[in-house]
Amino acid sequence: MPKEDKPASKPRAKKLTDTEQVAEFMSKLEHPLKVEIEAVRQIILNADPKISERIKWNAPSYYTTADLLTFNPRSQKNVHLVFHHVTIVQIKSALLEGDYKDRRMVYFTDMQDIENKKTELERILNEYVQLAG
Repeated sequence: MPKEDKPASKPRAKKLTDTEQVAEFMSKLEHPLKVEIEAVRQIILNADPKISERIKWNAPSYYTTADLLTFNPRSQKNVHLVFHHVTIVQIKSALLEGDYKDRRMVYFTDMQDIENKKTELERILNEYVQLAG
C-alpha cells in the first residue's frame, strides 16, 4: 500500500515578545487619548530600567519582579493608571488617588496634564520599584 503524502504543515507564527505584544495592542487601540496613553507608556518605560511591559488583563501592564501597574483603557475620558501592588499605599503623593487598602489610581486628562505631572510620576515610579522589588 503506498504511503500517503502528509499535508504540508502551516508555518508557525513567531511568538511576539512582551514589548511587541504591547506595541501591537497600541497599534490597534482605538481611543480618543491614544497619543497621551503612548506618552505615559514612554514615561513609565524610561523611569527605571527594571520596569518591563506586557499585556495582562487585556491592557498594557508593567512589572519588575512583581506586577506594579496597568492601564485601564476602558476609560475614554482620561488616561487611567491602576497601581495595584500593595506597597503603593506607602507612597505619599497628591497624584495617587483613592483610599483603597491595596491600590491607587492616577489620571491624566491631556498632554499638558501629562507634562505637568511627569516629574512626580517618575518619582512615584522610582520609589515604587524600590519598595516592590
